Amino acid sequence: MKKSLITMAALALLAGCSLAPVYERPAQPVPQAFPTGDAYQGVPAAAADAKPVSQILWREYFADAKLRQVIELALANNRDLRVSVLNIEKAKAQYNIDSAALLPKLSANVNQNASRTPSTMTGTGEAAISRQYNGGLTMSSYELDFFGKLRNQSEAGLQSYLATEEARRTQQITLVAEVANAYSTLIADQQRLKLAQETLKSQQTTYDLSQKRFASGVVAGTDMYDAQTSVESARNDAAVYTAQVALDLNALTLLVGSAVPAELLPTGELKEVTQLAAIPAGLPSDLLRARPDVQEAERALRAANANIGVARAAFFPSISLTASGGSASSTLSGLFKAGSSTWSFVPQINLPIFDAGVNRANLDIAKTSRDISVAQYEKSVQTAFREVADALATRGTLDERLSSQTALVNAAQKSYTINEARYRQGADTYLNALVSQRALYSAQQGLITTRLAKTSNAVTLYKVLGGGWQPELPQQQSQPQPQG
Repeated sequence: MKKSLITMAALALLAGCSLAPVYERPAQPVPQAFPTGDAYQGVPAAAADAKPVSQILWREYFADAKLRQVIELALANNRDLRVSVLNIEKAKAQYNIDSAALLPKLSANVNQNASRTPSTMTGTGEAAISRQYNGGLTMSSYELDFFGKLRNQSEAGLQSYLATEEARRTQQITLVAEVANAYSTLIADQQRLKLAQETLKSQQTTYDLSQKRFASGVVAGTDMYDAQTSVESARNDAAVYTAQVALDLNALTLLVGSAVPAELLPTGELKEVTQLAAIPAGLPSDLLRARPDVQEAERALRAANANIGVARAAFFPSISLTASGGSASSTLSGLFKAGSSTWSFVPQINLPIFDAGVNRANLDIAKTSRDISVAQYEKSVQTAFREVADALATRGTLDERLSSQTALVNAAQKSYTINEARYRQGADTYLNALVSQRALYSAQQGLITTRLAKTSNAVTLYKVLGGGWQPELPQQQSQPQPQG
């Protein structure tokens, strides 16, 4: 028994050879710099020591105190994020199952084997009952990992576990961005509703004046009906935006996972969501690699690489050991007395000879899966590059758009004021006032839309640059310990 245990220990020390390919991160399939040109000239330059967005916590990024509290509620209650957290626990348990195969499994047992021999077969004319009691430790089918099959299975499980953590980070960043955008959209639609209501009130006054003038024969019926079209248009918009504000609130409630307290609902003007104007400096490869979705794709690639080692190991012999030691006795009272010890040692070698091409097919599947993971990783990098470039292009032109839209509102306001005054003084028909009023209303709506675009772009930059995240739940171990 002692020699057998020494042999087992020596074999275990020899185990550990891995047949998995050496992992190499694929080259970044994107340019070495983000695009430049007219669309990007308005992007503020960042200092060389600017803190990357991926290292900025969301509480530091978003300036509005109410919005931060709403985000906190969403991180605590959102069901999609809760599923992501549970997926981490599930993957962690699966990794512990995979890594447990690296260690032998011992079990203690005590059993009885009783049998009865009928009297016709004993030779004595009397029935006989025999009993045997066994007790001890058993190690069942422990596979020596000579070719790294079990270690590669454990490595694949570990990478899958870490990928779920990256998926959770992605889910949290996405949730923070969605809540911020939903909150800003609610503000914008509240402003659109307020504008429609104010326009309706103003045009109702003008319409009432037109009715009186028409009744007095001062103006033609066209003036009155033109004024009525403006009133009904504003009435329709007020109804539309009343419903839209309710829809926005429903969308925000779903994201938060519970009703948003009234004191946290927005009531003000659209403003900058962040005080951070600079974009982090650095090459695309540095910025994009920090994105959790890119890291998740790389974890999947690492797992696929390890699975090739598992498939290759199937071509080589596998050695498994079964051993037991303990006591045996015909009576229960003598089970653990001196002289009752017993042991068994059963090594087994399994050498694949003919499997009709199954192992070769499994290896081809593993290699193809690795190639698929490479393509998916490269696509995730390219997608990340495109998203950042799009956000920067939008950022580079927003200030110009906002400036021109503000100037347009000012000009339209002056035009409407002049034409409205001329109509009230009877110096002109209502047609010019109507045209200028509609131009003003459209320009004001456009200004709200542009301000929302600027706010949404700041949120988008937070997201596409791998916005910093801050766990609201207890930290998970970055690498769980295998359980024996």
